[in-house]
Amino acid sequence: MPQASTAVMARPAGASRQPSAGSDFAPLLRTVKSQGLLERRTGWYARSMIVNAAALTAVAVGMFALGHTWWVLLLAPALSVLCVRTAFIGHDAGHSQITGNRTAARLIGLFHGNLLLGMSVSWWNDKHNRHHANPNHIDKDPDVAADVLVFTSKQAGVRVGFRRWLTRHQAWLFFPLTLLQGIAMKVYGFRDLRRQSPRGRVVEGALLVAHLVGYGALLLTAMPLGHALAFAALHQALFGLHLGMAFAPNHKGMEMPDPDGERWGHLQRQVLTSRNIRGGEVTDWLLGGLNYQIEHHLFPSMPRPHLRLAQPLVRAHCHAVGMPYAETGLIDSYRQVLRHMYEVGEPLRAE
Repeated sequence: MPQASTAVMARPAGASRQPSAGSDFAPLLRTVKSQGLLERRTGWYARSMIVNAAALTAVAVGMFALGHTWWVLLLAPALSVLCVRTAFIGHDAGHSQITGNRTAARLIGLFHGNLLLGMSVSWWNDKHNRHHANPNHIDKDPDVAADVLVFTSKQAGVRVGFRRWLTRHQAWLFFPLTLLQGIAMKVYGFRDLRRQSPRGRVVEGALLVAHLVGYGALLLTAMPLGHALAFAALHQALFGLHLGMAFAPNHKGMEMPDPDGERWGHLQRQVLTSRNIRGGEVTDWLLGGLNYQIEHHLFPSMPRPHLRLAQPLVRAHCHAVGMPYAETGLIDSYRQVLRHMYEVGEPLRAE
């Protein structure tokens, strides 16, 4: 695996690498608030949801129009992109970016997550909130817990059997495995029903089942069985790949706090573990604003269209307090992620 240059902005001369005090975040928070960047953009989100719903409807109509030809498979990539857009809306609702009304935010999440995607919003919010509280913390962040992939040499060292083989080759298998991510998230949601309250279990379970029935009915009424199976396989694989490509650059290969070391303040905990992706409006659209991962982690409730506006403020503040600010291009971010995973598995390949 070729080595990639680390795209981290230089630290000012004489700046310390010691953990910053929690108060380092307070001036930045005041500046962001004074510019209204934490105020919600309800109209922007309403328009986004309407456009997304219209686009999904158009694809569904196209499926009936082309369903009896193999040309219908051309709609699977379009549907996968729109499903990721739907997931981004659910993600933002879970962070209270769309509305401060908890009931309304939950309804938006249930509609876009459980019903439209078959992904449990309660499972996602529980997992994602724990990640936000302690990103890249090996004992507290579920996103870096040892599972199919591992993220530290300590995790790699205890792998056995088939999982040990996976770890040896995880850098090469990473993107192929993301093809299964969409299906895996549906399975995790059903498994999580056992953790939920009886009422939540009924509501979420019913919506998850409704999604499966509706999805199957749509495919089987729009096209023959063979076309439907091929469409579903392509759609779900591309959906998982797109999700993986949106989430992968954010934290993998970034610093991981020492569980036994000094506790980091909010600024350090969120900035040092996150990586931003440079790009214009197309990048913002494809990655759902997650390319401003540093700003998103510092201000989880900040509406998506404000993240770009907050970036210069956050970057300048990090430089002022001597905090590294990681930013790179999209392709280089994947190179860094794969390099990290390659290095984690390297000791096992030397056996």
